[in-house]
Amino acid sequence: MNVSVALLRGINVGGHRKVPMAALRDLLADAGYERVETYIQSGNVVFSHPSSSPAALQADLEAVLADALGFEVPVVLRTRAELAEVVARNPYPGVEHTKLHVLFFSDELPAGELERIDVRKFAPETLVARAREIYLHLPDGMGRAKLPSALGRLALPATARNWRTVEKLLDLMSY
Repeated sequence: MNVSVALLRGINVGGHRKVPMAALRDLLADAGYERVETYIQSGNVVFSHPSSSPAALQADLEAVLADALGFEVPVVLRTRAELAEVVARNPYPGVEHTKLHVLFFSDELPAGELERIDVRKFAPETLVARAREIYLHLPDGMGRAKLPSALGRLALPATARNWRTVEKLLDLMSY
């Protein structure tokens, strides 16, 4: 069995598109996923599955969620190995958990996509981009940051998690 985390985009934000985590766990367990665990209310689901195809797994999860919830929920997947690499490649070691966030994309950013944004305008906020993640150092925290809004205009949708959540999800995947 493979262990993955599904990062659900756009649920339980500002009282909209509410999805209780207990109902989400039951829904995925009923759909055949095993060892389903959720972490906080922002749509983080760790589970085991036999699939070796990330695209098929993502499509299945999105279909299960849309059928049950009545609205589409974009899903970003990472295997345990992929999430461990995200943690190992942290370009901001020692930065406080609340000041470090990761934007997760389902696909690689198109070449040149980030060049449309003049990141220097957002100093002291900085970023380091990888193929399917962007690490954000936000010294004043996410609530006051301007850079994430600019990144929201990128061609690919993303979902953000703070560093504490990233580390906790990796820990939950260690079974």
